[in-house]
Amino acid sequence: MIASKWHARLAAGQWFSHLPIELQRSLLAAARLRSLTAGEYLFKRGDPPCGLYAVLEGAVRVSAVNAQGKEAVLSLVESPYWFGEICLFDSLPRTHDALAMGPCTLLQVAQAQMLEILAEHPVYWRDVALLMSHKLRLSLINIEQISLMSTPQRLAHRLLMIAQGYGEIAQARRVLQLPQEDLAAMLGLSRQTINSLLKALEQQRVISLSYGAIEVLDLQRLRQAAGVEG
Repeated sequence: MIASKWHARLAAGQWFSHLPIELQRSLLAAARLRSLTAGEYLFKRGDPPCGLYAVLEGAVRVSAVNAQGKEAVLSLVESPYWFGEICLFDSLPRTHDALAMGPCTLLQVAQAQMLEILAEHPVYWRDVALLMSHKLRLSLINIEQISLMSTPQRLAHRLLMIAQGYGEIAQARRVLQLPQEDLAAMLGLSRQTINSLLKALEQQRVISLSYGAIEVLDLQRLRQAAGVEG
């Protein structure tokens, strides 16, 4: 049932679509569906390893909160994004919180089943490493942006990354279900600063703002605002 219903959606993602067919089948055969309500945690920082996940419907916010209660949002992930692979390599506890932004459906391949698949086919470790290396590249880009990009450029680039599913989808999303508070937490800026920068993009007709959502009106001009060619 999982294979027949969700394979096409997952195959729209860059990582899953480039996996060997047998690995795709193994993941779907081992997977189970998870449903979360709005505000429900999938896992929290410090939880034991629980396997690999794919978002099928809805969105998951990956974040961390310090001792003073300040939250840093790393990403807001939607279908067909896969995550949770770091624990497969080190078997250490979760490093971040994963929270459902609204009703959310995911696939979970449990830790023990993932390790069993990888033990039977060690060559598949490379495919999992590629999933992790893609996110490492994104992290390095974010670090670079803090030093080299202006604040308006950083905002435009983050909007572009979210619209493009962090490189997972071929066709960029036009409507981003993204509260301004979360965008501020992603960039380490105040909500007032984010609102001012978004308003400037709206006045230029690059985006349109509504409650809890940002619509991309002109993807090419958003790329230009982010300093991205093409």
